[in-house]
Amino acid sequence: MVSSLNIIEVARVTPSNSDSAESLSLPLTYFDLIYYKLRAVERVIFYRITNVTRPFFDSVIVPNLKTSLSSCLSHYLPLAGKLIWEPLDHKPTIVYSQNDDVSFSVAETNADFSSLSGNEPFPSTELYPLVPALQSSDDSASIVSFQVTLFPNQGFCIGVSAHHAVLDGKTTTMFLKSWAHICKHQDFSLPQDLIPTYDRTVIKSPTDSENKVLNEWRSFTKILAGGKEPANPKSLKLNPSFEIGPDVVRYTLQLTREDIQTLRERLKREVSSSSSSTSSSKELRLSTFVIVYSYVLVCIIRARGGEPHRPVGYAFSVDCRSLMNPPAPNYFGNCIAGCSRMMLTAKMFMGEEGLLAAATMVSDSIEEWDESFAWKIPDFVAYATLPPETQLILVSGSNRFGVYELDFGWGRPDKVMVVSISPGNGISMAEGRDQNGGVEIGLSLKKHEMDSLIDLLHCELRI
Repeated sequence: MVSSLNIIEVARVTPSNSDSAESLSLPLTYFDLIYYKLRAVERVIFYRITNVTRPFFDSVIVPNLKTSLSSCLSHYLPLAGKLIWEPLDHKPTIVYSQNDDVSFSVAETNADFSSLSGNEPFPSTELYPLVPALQSSDDSASIVSFQVTLFPNQGFCIGVSAHHAVLDGKTTTMFLKSWAHICKHQDFSLPQDLIPTYDRTVIKSPTDSENKVLNEWRSFTKILAGGKEPANPKSLKLNPSFEIGPDVVRYTLQLTREDIQTLRERLKREVSSSSSSTSSSKELRLSTFVIVYSYVLVCIIRARGGEPHRPVGYAFSVDCRSLMNPPAPNYFGNCIAGCSRMMLTAKMFMGEEGLLAAATMVSDSIEEWDESFAWKIPDFVAYATLPPETQLILVSGSNRFGVYELDFGWGRPDKVMVVSISPGNGISMAEGRDQNGGVEIGLSLKKHEMDSLIDLLHCELRI
């Protein structure tokens, strides 16, 4: 049965102190500009309440979420503002004015909650009605929007769409934790670790780096337009969400602490065997991220199969907050930089030592990272000119964000999903729900590839 969704209400929520708050503006930084043209980041958080009724949803859940959101926005005023690019400015700015607000939709669906929050593959198209649109035009763009959807007698979910030019994963998670804290405890103050820092001076980017990033975006846009100059270089209109076919499915791989340790021990054996036959003695970084990402990377490449010399690559983000002077753990905005390797070949990961090859590359990428990499201008032209068949595995999220701590007063989430990962190339990562050292990986692939991938993922654990 194809599920349906009914929008009950589209409300606007203002910060609780909007009447007295002064307007403010925050210029985008070097890190923000890297992401200002990307699609909105979309998440859905599922909460199981088996006896939830429409009256309880309308009279308790929705009002509590609205009230606490209003209070939370008073700590995160930029989220209620807009992204603006004034004609005389060289870059966009976040502008908040009195009585600005965010969109808050309320909906009801007949979809199967257990299917969407469970551990079996399901059609990706079932997720997209659960996330709200993020409004954007040539002149301005909203920062966030929200949708709360009731699954009668099953539970509810919170959908969030966020503008990547304003929030990275760390900032988004900090905001959601703040909202959950206020809703659960009815305490409108925040603990110190959830109070955002807006000081832009901690981002000491090199001279002219912002203009160089904007020039990269212009070149990238021109290439995608077939060599034509963009009609409006300052347009803030976001690209739409990915078009998802009916044959694309979602699946969440759950790796336990024991699974990860099994892979760690396997890699140690392979390193030992490899080093005994070579003179190399370079130590491999076997962190949870390196192990899990390498494992999934190899399995996704093998699941697609195809010509062994076809181009592949990988990319992930590194949090730069600890590199700032002074370090800024609660910094509001983007403070991440990309780490990638492109123009690799599938053959590198197809053989018996494919996992070791992947782990060595990812480990080296992290070990080589230092502050100079944070200020390296992204080569968007290189991305735009990649062969169209390139399989570039991108990771969203982190196993360190603590997304399963998002308790709004009705218990921890059943499932947290990044909806906006690209089919075939994107994966998401989060800590395991049991918070016992496991990791969850979100995957989006065509069904025949997903079937092969699931077999490979479980087979590789038994080697």
